[in-house]
Amino acid sequence: MPEKAPSRGRFVTFEGGEGAGKSTQVELLRARLSQRGIDVIATREPGGAPRAERIRNFLLAGKAKALGPAAEAILFSAARNDHLETTIRPALARGQWVLCDRFSDSTRAYQGALGDLDPVFLNRLEQVVVGPTRPDLTFILDLPPEVGLARAGARRQARSEATDRFEAEDISFHRALRTAFLIIAREEPARCVVIDASRDADTVAADIWAEVEARLLGTTTQESADGA
Repeated sequence: MPEKAPSRGRFVTFEGGEGAGKSTQVELLRARLSQRGIDVIATREPGGAPRAERIRNFLLAGKAKALGPAAEAILFSAARNDHLETTIRPALARGQWVLCDRFSDSTRAYQGALGDLDPVFLNRLEQVVVGPTRPDLTFILDLPPEVGLARAGARRQARSEATDRFEAEDISFHRALRTAFLIIAREEPARCVVIDASRDADTVAADIWAEVEARLLGTTTQESADGA
């Protein structure tokens, strides 16, 4: 008998403002899925592929700021296109789960909040680059921006890192950013789950795991049973 092609993997993204704990939660979920025997990779944006990482360095160093928000959005999308083609789509086709620290919602929120870009422009850019490769589930880690910035600052000092392009924006930007993410969640409740990220990491991880079990693992288990 010919080998059955693997079912498409699951695509889970993590969004939120600075210091929300996205990278921590990506790693905690990756470890827990691996313990369940699920083949999973963790990645990030901007970045996640060699060319995309070079664009990341350019963007976060603030070198694109003078070009304006539309140009920044296009550069983020160029990095995303490479990330999708090189990393995300091949992994999903192999049946792997992909956990991504930021994705297209960040472009909508950051460039929308920072540059007041036309939503039609951002939506069309997303349609061209992302196409049908939409996340199955998005966690929006929500917390007051003052708390997130304090966390990000402490982390940066511990690592002796410079403030990046977006952390350096004033508090009004970060408040607008929080609102932008919450609006995305409200408009797409079937995909997005808002998680209170002001709590400790283990409590946040427990809520995330409960959503993954309810929304995705049941579907995966049923597919496995059907293919047995």
